[in-house]
Amino acid sequence: MKKALLLILSLPFAISSTSNAQKPVWSTDIAPILYNNCVSCHRTGGIGPFEMVTYNTTVSKAASIAASVTTGYMPPWPPDPTYQRLAHERLLSQADIKKISDWVNGGTPQGDPNLAPPPPTFNPNGDISGTADLEIQIPTFTSTASSGDVYQCFVIPSGLSAEKYIESFEAIPGNRDIVHHVIVYADTTGVCANLDAQTSGPGYVSFGGPGTSAAIMIGGWVPGTPPLELPKGFGIRIPKNADIVLQIHYPAGSSGMVDSTKLRFFFSKSTSTRSVRIDPVLNHLGALCTMTPSSISIPANQTQLYTQFSNVSSFVGDITLLGIAPHMHLIGRSINAYGVKAGDTLKLIDIPKWDFSWQGFYLFRKLIKLPQGTTLYSEAFFDNTSNNPFNPSNPPITVKAGEATTDEMMLTYFIWTQYKSGDESIDIDTSTLVPVGVENTVAAYGEQEMFAPYPNPSSGKLYVKYYLQEADDVTISVIDIQGRVVKSLTNNEHTSKAYHAEPYTVNDVPNGTYILQMRTSKRTFTEKISIQH
Repeated sequence: MKKALLLILSLPFAISSTSNAQKPVWSTDIAPILYNNCVSCHRTGGIGPFEMVTYNTTVSKAASIAASVTTGYMPPWPPDPTYQRLAHERLLSQADIKKISDWVNGGTPQGDPNLAPPPPTFNPNGDISGTADLEIQIPTFTSTASSGDVYQCFVIPSGLSAEKYIESFEAIPGNRDIVHHVIVYADTTGVCANLDAQTSGPGYVSFGGPGTSAAIMIGGWVPGTPPLELPKGFGIRIPKNADIVLQIHYPAGSSGMVDSTKLRFFFSKSTSTRSVRIDPVLNHLGALCTMTPSSISIPANQTQLYTQFSNVSSFVGDITLLGIAPHMHLIGRSINAYGVKAGDTLKLIDIPKWDFSWQGFYLFRKLIKLPQGTTLYSEAFFDNTSNNPFNPSNPPITVKAGEATTDEMMLTYFIWTQYKSGDESIDIDTSTLVPVGVENTVAAYGEQEMFAPYPNPSSGKLYVKYYLQEADDVTISVIDIQGRVVKSLTNNEHTSKAYHAEPYTVNDVPNGTYILQMRTSKRTFTEKISIQH
């Protein structure tokens, strides 16, 4: 199921040879794009405001969909892919954007619904297989977010009698309609528990963080992201007897709706787990970091560019980076991070249009070595004017550092561990990477899949439906029950990566029951078919 979680992730499908290039249709052109990029959120129980699973639920929103993808508003992926390629990117190719636009401008034709691929399925119990080592669930909570967003922190004792190392974990929203993001901490100070005890209901409101800088960040979740899964032998430490703190973002308008979000933790079984930390190495608090100007103080109706740098690696040795997570509040407009050593620049992340609602934890496709002596930099731009539509104050007021909605932060969390030889060869995301704006290859379906043919029974024409994530040589045959090839539909034909719905003539195949077989260089698929003339 992991493959199905990232459905707002990107995969441009090539058009099947049966498609009308001048007039895309929903069934074979648009549905594959939406299934691979949108329906993890835009479905029943998803946080998307409308469904895109069927033609009827999609067509009424077609103009809005086209506008959202044309402007780059959707799918939500704030990092600039031309700056650094990251794991599990959610991107649409220009070809797919044009296809959606052409479909809308062409009158949104449905095409033959029988030729559409099947919608992806979702496991409500989680995407990581197996039994979790620890499950944490918040008490049933009724959202109070009416006219404004609410950031509610819930404190749950871990009950761990010994420290553990998290190799993977996932958040399962109790109500996907209202859970916008989840950030998870471990707290051993008791501060979060005390804050919780001061309120009558479940949890307490805290915008910027959990209310104490001593809490250890474990990770986070936003819609469309896969579970956090570290390479084998790596783990994020949870101290014994720690409280697990979940900060959950409930959007405005969700008041009265109920949630009971759950976390599933899977611990490392290795006896020599490498400890992974998530630390704000670049931060406005000053520890291990220099910032110019030296403190966050942005007068009303002004903008300000801040620069931070830290040479932390000069005294901790070589570092291996697994991921990165910038963090600002509402008047932040852009932020980047990079490293410099001996004049060489290592680009890490650039978010040119910061959106607090879509902050995330970003893993690198491959582990990155940060040599000793590397200086880390971050640049962030803040807009405290009325021109900033996200400014929480109208009219603007002076903004300083703090946890409140009207305060600001400038943090860059690094997911890191001590370097070991060969780390830079360890992959996190092995999906094929191709140039930005051409094609992207993260898919809702498996690497290769064959779907039920149509029509079945068939009297003359049979559509064979299948998907290839990469181009491959394909052989499709009709085989009788003795295993003999009755008809070869295609023989070792080099076929493009795409969703295909290809028509073949079978009117010369005698009546009977057969096996439709598709072979590639990697797999063999079979479907039972009936020929009835």
